[in-house]
Amino acid sequence: LKRGTLEADYSVQVTIIRDLCLEGKLGAAFWLRKKMIQKGVVPDVLVHNCLVNALCKSGDIDKANWLIREMLDIGPPPNCATYNTFIKGYCLVNNVDKALDLVSSMANSGIRPNRVTCNILVHALCNRGLLGDAMKLLKEILDDGNDSATSSLITSTILIDGCFKSGDIVRARGIWDEMHRKNTQVDVVVYNVLIRGFGLSVNMNFAYLYFCDMLKRGFQPDVFTYNTLISGLCKEGKLNEACYIHCVMLGDGVAPDQISYKTIIQGLCVHGRVIKANEFLLCMLEKSMVPETIMWNLIIDGYGRYGDLNNAFSVRDRMSSFGVAPNVYTYNSLIFAQVKGGNIVDAYSIIKEMLLNGLSPDMITYNLLIGAACNMGHIRFAWQLFDEILRWGYEPDIITYTQLIKGYCMRGNIKAAVAL
Repeated sequence: LKRGTLEADYSVQVTIIRDLCLEGKLGAAFWLRKKMIQKGVVPDVLVHNCLVNALCKSGDIDKANWLIREMLDIGPPPNCATYNTFIKGYCLVNNVDKALDLVSSMANSGIRPNRVTCNILVHALCNRGLLGDAMKLLKEILDDGNDSATSSLITSTILIDGCFKSGDIVRARGIWDEMHRKNTQVDVVVYNVLIRGFGLSVNMNFAYLYFCDMLKRGFQPDVFTYNTLISGLCKEGKLNEACYIHCVMLGDGVAPDQISYKTIIQGLCVHGRVIKANEFLLCMLEKSMVPETIMWNLIIDGYGRYGDLNNAFSVRDRMSSFGVAPNVYTYNSLIFAQVKGGNIVDAYSIIKEMLLNGLSPDMITYNLLIGAACNMGHIRFAWQLFDEILRWGYEPDIITYTQLIKGYCMRGNIKAAVAL
């Protein structure tokens, strides 16, 4: 029983440390770590990796270095993920030389760099225009323990990815052309890197070109390939083509995932095609896939912008029936739908529902209501809402005051508007 209690205590404490790291409360996280060590319990390497990651993100590289040295002294020993995090930290502060030194430290500790290590360093070197150094580094790392063909493929794939991330599309294509000249073996991963690179640079013609080349050479696209194409097409506003790729995906026996549907639904809603977006949401439900909150919210917001209150609330009800809790954004979308239809009383009543569900209205909530009240000439009600903002402890922003000024101007009360 005592052992079980100790294990439970340990689990709770490490969870707290991880949560504190995510919240940026590093002082409290290190205090709890110290207390655990004083009791003879050293947190595992995963916990220490969370601490190193949080320190690097906050820019405190010196303390991250101290922590890793302490890990080497008293444990737990750093692993590849620890070093990758620290290497990325140095790259974030533009100290690539120190990052490269860490590769030697890894070797001294008996840890082999992996693809993640290579990706981080190559991206940093390519950003500095040091492609030659990146190639040399990859050759040194990958030649040890890999056959020549595998090493060449991995090297080329990482370099192409690094060039795309640093915006050097011409160099990325040059590496690909060189792979062809040397008859370097290729795989789905390198094609995905190319398709993703051109998709992110909003050059879908080239993305399609490599997609077709991939098919001609007998490679089967995976969900990542299709998601990349769908995302690129949605960004270019080519929604019919994105929907077509979704159909091709299904025809090839590749099951769309949450990302596939979220990308299409978001693209359709942004371009005002909420009915089609809702069809995709229903398709997910038919496949026993419960959409994330953001997908429901996009469709509710889409119907609201068209003033379609019935469908907006119907989607909200369906959302709840599938166990997805509405959030503040959901309610703000419903409030927007109500005020768009001129129903300010019904819009305000939604705040009560929010409170019953444990949610607090935010500044967007009140700015929507104040704007509607001012547009309808209900200045007194707008000021009542203003007082509510203060009671919640919020600071009225420029949008709040702009709405009130607009309300006074619409009523011809320029003196009151100027006073604000």
